[in-house]
Amino acid sequence: MGFQGVYYNSIDAKGRASIPARFRELLNGDDALVVTQDRGGIVAYPVAEWARFMQNFAALPYDDEFREALYFATVTPATHCPFDKQGRIQIPQSLRENCQLDTDGERDVVIVGTDRSIQIWNKAKYAAILAEAEQRLAQTRQRRLELGL
Repeated sequence: MGFQGVYYNSIDAKGRASIPARFRELLNGDDALVVTQDRGGIVAYPVAEWARFMQNFAALPYDDEFREALYFATVTPATHCPFDKQGRIQIPQSLRENCQLDTDGERDVVIVGTDRSIQIWNKAKYAAILAEAEQRLAQTRQRRLELGL
């Protein structure tokens, strides 16, 4: 089983986020995550998962517009973030600003397990994304029932 769960936390004044112990246990001793941005939030990958992505990325043709967009939006901002002794990672200021994680004094974040990665969202943005997802699911109730939910 991969990362699952929703945790409410905050970014400290130095830009560090505490990763839930349950998620750190799933890393099997890895002492770092690779963080980047995606859809207005932070996404953190185990180092091995990021390495697999980079192998797949390297196989894309160089003249592919998708590759170029992915490079600038995802690969370029990626940063290796080791854990400190308290289980925190230092999120680079550029990513915190781009994803509005500690702007105007608001440091509350939501940490979400998404199977193979960990997402870190501004609390207000997460609430909006969740509301949109729930609205889409309400329109497709039959499909949920077919899945056994």
